[in-house]
Amino acid sequence: MKVKVQYLGFIKNLIKRSEDEFELEEGASLLELLSKIAGIYGKPFKKEVYEPGLRDMKMGFVTTVNGILMGQLNGVDTQLNNGDNVILMSLMSGG
Repeated sequence: MKVKVQYLGFIKNLIKRSEDEFELEEGASLLELLSKIAGIYGKPFKKEVYEPGLRDMKMGFVTTVNGILMGQLNGVDTQLNNGDNVILMSLMSGG
C-alpha cells in the first residue's frame, strides 16, 4: 500500500523535504512508518522528532492521519490504509 507523508515547519527544514510517498505492507502501523522515516533521515530526525521504539513523538511534535491527531486515534498503533495522508509537524504556539 502507498501512504503519502507531508513534513511541515521545523521537520521540513530539518530533512530538507516537504513530502514523501512510502510503500508499506498492508496493515502497517504508524509506528512502522515513523521508524522507517527515522531510518531514512537518521540521527537528526531521531534526536529531534521521533526515536524508534518510543510510544510517542518527541515533545513539541505531532502527527495527523487524514487530518486526525494520532492521539485521537490509536497513537503509534494506528493502522494505516492505502492512500492515507500523514502529516508530521511541530506544535505552534502564539502569544
